[in-house]
This record gives sequence, C-alpha cells and structure tokens, in this order.
Amino acid sequence: MTRQSATQEAGGLVHPPDRPTRLPRGSTNAVGLTLGLIGDEWNLLILRYAMLGARRYVDWKDALPISDAVLTRRLAALTAIGVFEKVEYQASARRYEYTLTKRGRDLWPVLLNIWAWEAEWVPSHGERLPRRVHQTCGREFRPVFGCGACGRPAEARDITGGFGPSGTWSRSVPAATTRRRSQTAGEAGMFPETMALIGNRWSAALLGAAFQGAHRFRDFEQWLGAPPTIIADRLRVFCELGVLAQSPGAERADWPDYRLTEKGRAFYPTVMTAVDWGQRWFRAAEGPALVYTHRACGQDLKIRLTCDQCGGVLRGAEVSVLLD
Repeated sequence: MTRQSATQEAGGLVHPPDRPTRLPRGSTNAVGLTLGLIGDEWNLLILRYAMLGARRYVDWKDALPISDAVLTRRLAALTAIGVFEKVEYQASARRYEYTLTKRGRDLWPVLLNIWAWEAEWVPSHGERLPRRVHQTCGREFRPVFGCGACGRPAEARDITGGFGPSGTWSRSVPAATTRRRSQTAGEAGMFPETMALIGNRWSAALLGAAFQGAHRFRDFEQWLGAPPTIIADRLRVFCELGVLAQSPGAERADWPDYRLTEKGRAFYPTVMTAVDWGQRWFRAAEGPALVYTHRACGQDLKIRLTCDQCGGVLRGAEVSVLLD
C-alpha cells in the first residue's frame, strides 16, 4: 500500500493529517476555512458515510445520488485539506481507498451536533438520520454541550468572547461561495436547514454575527460589509426558518430587531464544535480567530460533550452511529 501522508494546495499550504496546518499572516483564518469545508452539503454527506465505514469510491456512489465529477472533486478536495488519506490498495489497477485521518476523525462532534439539531428541530427529512448510541450506557442519546474546565453544561448565553488576534469578519468568511447539492422535487435532503444556515458564505457570517450580539439591520450590514440586499434576504430566510424572530426596534418601530429564537440558540453547539475543530487544526500566525470564556467558572472555554442519558463524557471511540 502507498499512502499520502501530507497534502499541499496550489497556494502552498501544507495540511498534515496528524498535526495542524500553519496559516500565513493575513490569510483566511480557521473559521473561514472550517465554514468552507462544512458549509458544503456534499462534503457533509461524504463525511457522514465515511463515519459509517465508506472508504472506496463505489461505497459513496452506491449510497449517494452524486455524479462522478462531483464525487471526484469532493474526494480530492477533502484529501487536499488533510481530512482523508488516499491509500492505494490495488497497485495493478491503481485503485484507492480514502481513509479518515486523525484530522478527519476529529470532525465527529460537528456531525453529531448537526444530526441532533436536525432531529429535534427539523420535522421532515428525505433521508433517514442516523441513530446515535453511547456504548458506555447502551442508550440512544442527545449530546449535551458543556465546559470542560468546570464540567457544567453551557448555553450560548453562558459564553462570552469574540474575535482574537486573527479574527476579523473579512478573514472569517469563506473565500468562495459554498453550494448546496441539487435536489429532486420534494426531497428534503439530509441537512436541509443546516445548509440554509451555513451553506452560503453570507448566511454563515450572519449567523456568527447574531451569536456575537448583532440584532439590528445596520449591525449586520456594518459588521459583515455585505450588500444590503443580501443582508435583507438572509434575515428573511432565517426568520422563515424560525431561527431569528423579528420585533419592533427600541429606537424606532420600523427599525426591527432580529433576535435568536430557542431554535436558533440550539444551533450554538454545532457552531462552537466546528470553531473548536477549526482552531485546533488551522493555526494562524497571529493567534486564534475567536476566544471565549465560560462565565460560570471564568475559565477559557474548553468544549466537552456529555451523554444526556448517563452524564458520561462522549468520546469518538465510544459513540456508535447506526442506520437501521
């Protein structure tokens, strides 16, 4: 077998599969790179089946309504960023497997939180969501987001913080517009509302701004630097999804406020586990893009996920993802 142990993009970035990528000064930061990866539904679907054991090209072709061209491009991109390792398993026919690297396996908390949020807040799916079983207690579970420093559960309102040394809006927005997979009529898709929230560069940025405290139209416009028509469209979609709620503004009734709903706040663990993954695997020369503190204990936030059934800490090797 031959293996690809490190990968390099055209721009010169090296993505070792077992240690962080070093980002040059002034480049797209960890948040922007992470949103570019998980804000593509094909990437999420490919990763979903990889977590279930897919390794060969035919495994994804059998499982997904995906064209050869799209699958080839996505596998190449995920390999280039160090999520997959391309391993030749049949030299005579030049056939390859795509195995998850340590970097790739570390994405399990992000997928786990997406599945949990979609299961609780999105009423219909064209495809069945996987069951999540905690092997330690043998029960289906919901992940509980918490602080690893003090061991307590945490919600969005319990966390304070914002941009760090490499954090600006311009560096945190994905470099390219991400795209959702095309759908047949009436098919809801595996991650229908997750993609509405993070499957577009401005949607992802607007959601981040809402979690950082933006609630007026001019806040979103000034912070993000996006055209007003785009801001208005994303706010409309988020309100239709029930992620934001519109109410009369305190200054003027015709200047509405846009506040996160319970459904919107429930997406916080997905955002934070994605940020956590990104900042562990993409290290900017200036320092982290985002820094957070848990108000209850005053410590830097270290994310911990626990099982809502037994209270045990969730670890990747002890979580089973099942389709049955």
